[in-house]
Amino acid sequence: MKKIVVIAISFIAFLSCKNEPKKAITSVNPEAQVIDVVSVSGRQLMVNDESYLIKGICYHPVPKGASTKRDFGTLIQDLKLMVEAGINTIRVYAPIEEEHVLDEINKAGLKVIIGFGYNQGGKNDIVSGSFIDYVNKYKSHNAILMWELGNEYNYHPEWFDGDIKNWYTAMNNAAALIHENDLLHPVTTAHGDLPKELARSMSPNIDVWGMNVYRSVRPETIFKEWKEVSDKPMYLSETGADSYMQIAKDGYVQGVNELAQADATDIILKATFKGQDICSGVTLFQFTDGWWKAGNNNVQDTGGTAPNSTGVPFDGSPNEEFWGIVDIDRNKKKVYDVVKDIYTNVNKTTN
Repeated sequence: MKKIVVIAISFIAFLSCKNEPKKAITSVNPEAQVIDVVSVSGRQLMVNDESYLIKGICYHPVPKGASTKRDFGTLIQDLKLMVEAGINTIRVYAPIEEEHVLDEINKAGLKVIIGFGYNQGGKNDIVSGSFIDYVNKYKSHNAILMWELGNEYNYHPEWFDGDIKNWYTAMNNAAALIHENDLLHPVTTAHGDLPKELARSMSPNIDVWGMNVYRSVRPETIFKEWKEVSDKPMYLSETGADSYMQIAKDGYVQGVNELAQADATDIILKATFKGQDICSGVTLFQFTDGWWKAGNNNVQDTGGTAPNSTGVPFDGSPNEEFWGIVDIDRNKKKVYDVVKDIYTNVNKTTN
């Protein structure tokens, strides 16, 4: 996909002042909301013509209890913790339908990557085409950074009649439709590890490639591989470590081990931000522990797996309910201070 070019159309005008980045307004009304213009330039993600480094977090807040449904009841508390940690971007796996939630995210100075699933029962999904209604409703909301299509679907050809090409076709067509309707935001996807030639060749309309990368403490090894096959922007849509050691290893004791998580994350984030010539940042997995992932939702269980997740530091075993930088009650884990130190000190002049 060629670079996103922002052009003037009905009801979209641009403010252009010397020494000031471009922004867009969504109405001819002089009191209309001014929104940021997100684009790509070479390998860089841009906001108002300035390089934007994603210092992000994956966010799917499910409270304790029987429900597995996302709940934004702790949003204000969560945003306060995120801002303190230097987080500037939230990645969500499904559209946020509550406009006041987007308003609060914007008010806090953060941006959000909105994910669309392929088949969500006709609700904001790709197979029904209803996702574009959401795009058109919220494309002028200043909280939006990018639109994301799918999450690690390359690991699941069985969802597409056994042929992953069906997904890449649907994804590419969905991206094209977004481009027809929204000139202010790029389209991304969260691909499981490095996109192979088939994925890349069938998806020219993807502007920024997100990659969920679990290679122990070395996710940055994917940067060189990406540079050799593509000149598009990329970012780490997932990476990180959990706070439970299935076995004792590398000097870390078995059981709950916040130190192991903190040490691994320190290595991962520092290496990631050294690769800014290739990588536009990271949305670390994840903000809060998820007690809904494996077993009884009223207790924190060990276990829970995900495709290709054996590259978990340091034990190689994913414990899906222990990935938060805060626990389910929003108490800071050791890793929180690591994230805060790195996010608040990397490129201090970067958004």
